[in-house]
Amino acid sequence: MKLNSIIKTIALSTLVLCAGLQAKTTYVATTAIVEHPALDAVRDGIKVVLNENGYDDDNLKFTYESAQGQPAIASQIARKMVGDQPDVIVAIATPSAQVAVSVSKDIPIVFSAVTDPLGAKLVPSLEKPGSNVTGLSDMVNVKQHLELIKEFVPNLKTVGVPYNPGEANSVSSVAALKATATEMGIEVVESAAPKSSDVMIATKQLVGKVDAIYCPIDNTIISAVESVIKVGIDAQIPVFAGDTDTVTRGAVVAVGYDYFDLGRQTGDLVIRVLNGEKPGSIDVKMAQGTNLYVNPAMATKMGVAVPESVLTRATKVIK
Repeated sequence: MKLNSIIKTIALSTLVLCAGLQAKTTYVATTAIVEHPALDAVRDGIKVVLNENGYDDDNLKFTYESAQGQPAIASQIARKMVGDQPDVIVAIATPSAQVAVSVSKDIPIVFSAVTDPLGAKLVPSLEKPGSNVTGLSDMVNVKQHLELIKEFVPNLKTVGVPYNPGEANSVSSVAALKATATEMGIEVVESAAPKSSDVMIATKQLVGKVDAIYCPIDNTIISAVESVIKVGIDAQIPVFAGDTDTVTRGAVVAVGYDYFDLGRQTGDLVIRVLNGEKPGSIDVKMAQGTNLYVNPAMATKMGVAVPESVLTRATKVIK
């Protein structure tokens, strides 16, 4: 009788232990500064990689919060996440990454879609950052972008750039653009749009001053890019973009990354962290792969023709 009781006790303890192991949930808390197709695609790519690696509805808590373009909200979200103690914080875009890094020094942080991690002071070094932070940069080749614009506007002399001077990634992008444009004999005309509601006004201020408009990878501008497109159509100034998703929304052309694939690349880093690697020992990665999207209908609406050379090498032609 005593032996039977011992056996039952052991069996019950084993069941409780197994149930506890089965109940363990991995918590990945994800945030982005604003919702738009490129950043949404990053989030989706991360989730797919987690699922492919055995993290699903049974053992994964995956949350996503948007700061709606407001830095103050981004800070609130980051502080709440720290209080919730997730296994990993994933911060998409520079403003969200900056606040996450500022409020947590121990929870692993993986950033994504950050143009200039060093300029944004997210890490002291791209190689083995040595902290609780690593991630993926989407720094673009601005010379390649300007050369592409010149295929559409051969006599290009001036390029207008609406951007948010409050976004570190935008400041870095515009600085790189100006340096390269100067080498190519092109003048860059800036127009500040600190908020999404400022985008149309900022773009209208470029009318009559520029031969083309370029939208950098700037979350404020991209979130309201339809305003830029409208000005481009009305003023017959072609609008070009730094990301391919914006071409599906009306820009003429862009050579850039597939942001779902960037999400997958970010997801690989998250998996490494969940498997026990310290973020500080993982090099910050540079995004891989580029696509060329072109929108012939919008080119016509903005008064330019699509060169055959662009059509023949396009990854995707928007119908």
